[in-house]
Amino acid sequence: MKRHYVSALLFIAALASLWPFVIETASPLSTAKDPGVRGGVSAGNPLPGLTPGQAALFAAAKAEFMDTENVPDGLGPRMNLDSCVGCHVFPAPGGSSPQTNPQIAFATRLGADNTIPSFLSLHGPVREARFVQNPDGTPDGGVHSLFTIQGRSDAPGCTLAQPDFATAVGTDNVIFRIPTPTFGAGLIEQIPDSAIVANQAANAAVKKSLGIRGRPNIVLAGNAITGQPNMNGNDGTAARFGWKAQNKSLLLFSGEAYNVEMGITNELFQTERDETPGCNTVSIPNDTVDGNATTAIDATSAIEKFAFFMRYLAPPTPSPNFPGGATSINRGKSLFTTIGCAQCHTPTLTTGYSTIAALNKRSANLYSDLLIHDMGPGLADGISQGQAGPSEFRTAPLWGLGQRIFFLHDGRTSDLEVAIQQHASGSTRNGNASEANAVVSNFNGLSETDKQNLLNFLRSL
Repeated sequence: MKRHYVSALLFIAALASLWPFVIETASPLSTAKDPGVRGGVSAGNPLPGLTPGQAALFAAAKAEFMDTENVPDGLGPRMNLDSCVGCHVFPAPGGSSPQTNPQIAFATRLGADNTIPSFLSLHGPVREARFVQNPDGTPDGGVHSLFTIQGRSDAPGCTLAQPDFATAVGTDNVIFRIPTPTFGAGLIEQIPDSAIVANQAANAAVKKSLGIRGRPNIVLAGNAITGQPNMNGNDGTAARFGWKAQNKSLLLFSGEAYNVEMGITNELFQTERDETPGCNTVSIPNDTVDGNATTAIDATSAIEKFAFFMRYLAPPTPSPNFPGGATSINRGKSLFTTIGCAQCHTPTLTTGYSTIAALNKRSANLYSDLLIHDMGPGLADGISQGQAGPSEFRTAPLWGLGQRIFFLHDGRTSDLEVAIQQHASGSTRNGNASEANAVVSNFNGLSETDKQNLLNFLRSL
């Protein structure tokens, strides 16, 4: 008994030595519970107010978005999946990862002899993998596609091994990303840079007191023609799509995904990511190649259709009374602002002028400032994209949160309260504090009833 008593004292002493770190990261015991994924489907519809022509384009673009690709279509030779909707499917096409991971069945489709990496599971999130460093220790950060077309019946003669994920996992050299939902993406695309910058400057004293900074993902490579700081490497504007706000537009987002996630070359990315002899095919992106296009929609390329589908997707519709009832949700909404969540997750931004009436001067209730923030060592993935550093991420839009299964950039949890706690890590003493530490501390200081009200509000979105 005495030995156990001494061991306990030593354990307590060890905890005491870590106290400055523990106090900012420990998750208190809580009786409040994540209500879970809200039932029904509140997303996936087109924007209200589309013209008949725009509605027809949306329907055709949705069909393309849901299409399954094969090797003769240009799939591979390295890829993560064979369709856009495979990743962006829940709770409706354009969403995020489903409960059952389609990558598991895809790994051996048509005789492919891929081995399923250890970080994928049937009931885990759809994931892509990035290596943090190259073998020589220099930064990598690129997507290493999970699968190859080797062994598929539509890819005879291709010999192409998968990346060595086992070694990457064993050396802690691989990080993961899950699909970002694309509902309301057209509204996000049309928010002016000036609105983002003005919102960044708003409530400066409150943000400073909470340790919140945030900035656009910018590349200061010179000056744009206007004389304004060049905020994007291509045209001088702020990027806003992706986990680190690394992509400027929905077209770029689409073209990159078609090439990186499915291995299909396109108008924006003309060269194969892997040029192994015997493993390359030529894809025909649209009917204009052989002169058979009969309508403007037929002549629209695949990546343009992907972009139009996302651009015309309406934002999710929140629930006024579920879960927990209207009183609880309204109380949670008030607390969301009171404790500081809204300083990063800005409830509403407004779009600018657009030639598309459905996107012109519209309110976007996205719950994001579209800035990148330092989230501390707990969420850091070691990857830099543009000016977003290893621990910086875009404020994830929260609209549609009530119908998401997996949370955070790597899908590490399905519990909303755990996701909140994971926002806090590091310490000001060590110079690596997450910008969310004070807000999470405020959340932890709420009564259990108010924590539940806040969780109910988030799941109502």
